[in-house]
Amino acid sequence: MKELVSIITPSYNSAEFIEETIQSVLSQTYENWEWLISDDRSKDNTVELIRKYNDPRIKLHVLEKNGGAGNARNKSLERAEGRYIAFLDSDDFWYPEYLDEMIGFMDKNNAELVYCNYSRCDEHTMEPVLKDFEADTIVTFSNLLKTCRLAPVSTMYDTKRVGKFFFPVKSKREDHVMWLNLLKKIPKGYPLNKTLAKYRMRENSVSRKKKNIIRDQYLVYKDFMGFSTVKSLYYTANWAFNGFLKYSKIFN
Repeated sequence: MKELVSIITPSYNSAEFIEETIQSVLSQTYENWEWLISDDRSKDNTVELIRKYNDPRIKLHVLEKNGGAGNARNKSLERAEGRYIAFLDSDDFWYPEYLDEMIGFMDKNNAELVYCNYSRCDEHTMEPVLKDFEADTIVTFSNLLKTCRLAPVSTMYDTKRVGKFFFPVKSKREDHVMWLNLLKKIPKGYPLNKTLAKYRMRENSVSRKKKNIIRDQYLVYKDFMGFSTVKSLYYTANWAFNGFLKYSKIFN
């Protein structure tokens, strides 16, 4: 029997997009999955929309209080029983072959972690607004310090090989900190240079807000990696420059 995949999703006020996300999971050609959705006290009808789907693999947990995306992901991770951990935010999208391709590539390369290309799309039309982000480089702890090539929508890891990794709830750059902690344990993650997902570029997304983002990234190195001030400033500068290249339409 195929190994179980645990899909980790935080949801908060996602009614506008959640059903498209749900359909992308239900359409997966790889069918042995559990979907652990932790709703972070949505104020719209997100919960009602999720509950419409009568599939025992969809496991919704409504949290007692709002605690942020990192905390919501952690609550799902605590309950996850699958060998493979995959992440899908409540407004993003997978192509039907996502799980099949990712797991097949992971097995073929004997990899603990893999990531793939993803489209960067308008939040309403889901049409590309930048060229696809390409998984064209092996990721290591060293190169992940300078730019975060791993996105939840396009990354999977093997808990049998590395265990579970949780998100620091006190960081606003929790994804990057979690990936760095994981890459401390394994030598590298492998790139699957094929577009298998869509990332919705929302204007009100925390990750897209410019205010305080440099400071938050600096704290990734200073507080969570334990680097010196000079070393933290060096990596923050590298991250900012690479982020400009990643998102500027001049280069995309």
